[in-house]
Amino acid sequence: MYNDAKRNEGIRKLAKLIESIKFAMLTTVESDGTLHARPMACSEVEFDGDLWFFTRTDSAKTEEVRHDQNASVSFANPKDQTYVTMAGKASIVHDRARIEKLWSPLFKAYFPQGLDDPHLALLKVEVERAEYWDSPGGKVVQLLGFAKAQMTGEPYHGEGADHERLDLS
Repeated sequence: MYNDAKRNEGIRKLAKLIESIKFAMLTTVESDGTLHARPMACSEVEFDGDLWFFTRTDSAKTEEVRHDQNASVSFANPKDQTYVTMAGKASIVHDRARIEKLWSPLFKAYFPQGLDDPHLALLKVEVERAEYWDSPGGKVVQLLGFAKAQMTGEPYHGEGADHERLDLS
């Protein structure tokens, strides 16, 4: 377990890594134990240790979360060579104030009655663990590392990449 300062530093790093990624893959556990992944639109709120997604109360993912709270969320930005995966406990939340705060008119496509849609809820993932891979130098640094490995015969170990596992629990 991290102390508060280390946890907050980890949360800030993750927030910066995912801030420009608009979609993520949410994975939940089906009743037979099978993993079920699907793309989800990311909320426009800064990451503070919890991830928020709009969901329908009559969806498969809602049933899966009621059966098994374990969930993971993966983010990818191949252009910038940034990859993040987070895992934690999911829950279905019916907090009207938070729903209003996160609402965008674009969600009306999924919830025809807007904020008054009876199937409107939030899926919250309380992140306990995360791991990220980030190449601040991007493709140039990566290509130089590949070239060095080719010339020296030594394996490429991701030189120039930033990788860390975080425990946020």
